[in-house]
Amino acid sequence: MNYVNFDKTAAYKKLLDYAGKKKFDVASLLSADRVEKCQTPLAAGLTYSWAAKAADDGLLDLLAALAEEQELIAKYKAILDGEVMNTGEKRKVLHHLTRGQLGKAVLHENKDIGDFYRKELDRLATFADAVHSGKIRGSTGKAFTTAVQIGIGGSDLGPRAMYLALENWAEKEGKRKLRARFISNVDPDDASAVAAEVNLEETVFVLVSKSGTTQETLANELFVKDKLKKAGLDPSKHLVAVTSETSPLAHNPDYLDSFYIDDFIGGRYSSTSAVGGVILSLAFGPAVFREFLAGAHEADKAALCPDIRKNAPLLDALLGVWERNFLGFPYTAVLPYSQALSRFPAHLQQLDMESNGKRVSRNGEALNYASGPVVFGEPGTNGQHSFYQLLHQGTDPVPLQFVGFIESQKGDDVLVDGSVSQTKLAANLSAQILAFAKGKSDTDPNKNFPGGRSSSLIYGRRLTPASLGALLAHFENKIMFQGFVWNLNSFDQEGVQLGKVLAKKVLSGNSGDPALDAYSRLLGI
Repeated sequence: MNYVNFDKTAAYKKLLDYAGKKKFDVASLLSADRVEKCQTPLAAGLTYSWAAKAADDGLLDLLAALAEEQELIAKYKAILDGEVMNTGEKRKVLHHLTRGQLGKAVLHENKDIGDFYRKELDRLATFADAVHSGKIRGSTGKAFTTAVQIGIGGSDLGPRAMYLALENWAEKEGKRKLRARFISNVDPDDASAVAAEVNLEETVFVLVSKSGTTQETLANELFVKDKLKKAGLDPSKHLVAVTSETSPLAHNPDYLDSFYIDDFIGGRYSSTSAVGGVILSLAFGPAVFREFLAGAHEADKAALCPDIRKNAPLLDALLGVWERNFLGFPYTAVLPYSQALSRFPAHLQQLDMESNGKRVSRNGEALNYASGPVVFGEPGTNGQHSFYQLLHQGTDPVPLQFVGFIESQKGDDVLVDGSVSQTKLAANLSAQILAFAKGKSDTDPNKNFPGGRSSSLIYGRRLTPASLGALLAHFENKIMFQGFVWNLNSFDQEGVQLGKVLAKKVLSGNSGDPALDAYSRLLGI
């Protein structure tokens, strides 16, 4: 395979020429017929609609040529086959393998990694079942009623977003086992608030740190252990670890049990590993977690289709490249019209911006073109009363990614003014898509909406474990394909490390930088 900077491809030059000659009017493109036709099945009952995107068949043909020239499907297959695709850290990239085998058996140091992940899935399921049956209890003999995850970054954002996404569904379906809470910030107010809310005797804490040395996570672990000891409880009967087999937390008698991941699972891609598996299985049961994995696996399989018109994440990725590199849009908004997905945009911020927020290629060459966009979002309709003003009438057009469902998770609703709330939610979503696309002319400039703001829509019947897994995998694979187009290493995060190093120098009392010392004094250090 060839790894070529985007601007060195023939497709780049053709797209640049197309952008100079072709000006799309989203308002004139959008029609009932287009809405019906411009849809691509995703997985687990979800569909990707791109009817309100600034794209025609000529553009799609050029994007298809780009996908072929940059060998996007072949590079995806290389990931699935266990090739070293994280060039910065010289590691395989195996989060797809946590939800099922699609490539060759992946071996590392004579160990079958897929088999390792399957065994860890079985082990965490057995542990969760033992907690639910009361076989495993806290130090005073009381059954656990709450699980608290202690982690930061990918050890918090993804699992927290997935838990919140399924909380109402589980309540309705009778699948709720334990309630879950999360501690992430090293700010002691975070851990203190959670500790005050739970009954410590009935709480199991899930400590997540792949290295076993994450500063914020270990500080919060000691905070929790102190609370447990002061309550007369044995911390070792209330803590489990999710870590690597080489970390200080591994095979440690200070924990009820330890579950393992490896360096091939990046934090932001770890929700389908033990990082998400332990807390989600404790909260909802192992069978629900397996449904979530099955939805992700179905989406991963669908992402192998070479036809961009039939491959939702590939098409989504390529349209995003068009908007970023040829229309000059530096932002994208993720707007789920589902309260269950309230933290999903926060997870996607890390997933996208940590993966593709790079200024050099996978070979270390400076890029001469834009890479990953700034990602932000909020659930509808809340966002409509927040930042939609800028989206509608601001100076910078922002591509929009809507997510919506026909049914609510709980079905608990009320009729007001002739319609139920779920219908009002759906009406607002469809209205916003049209309003952004077509705008509204008015002689008063303050009331004039320019329109021409493009959007996509992912929709389905109801948010379930399977559809949530498919939704997660869609965005993971979209970001992966965009990284391949831009010739990035989407699987390391060196930009996160510098601040950590400097913070340690401050705490050591010898930063070596007068300005850093001055800021530290301002903050009472």
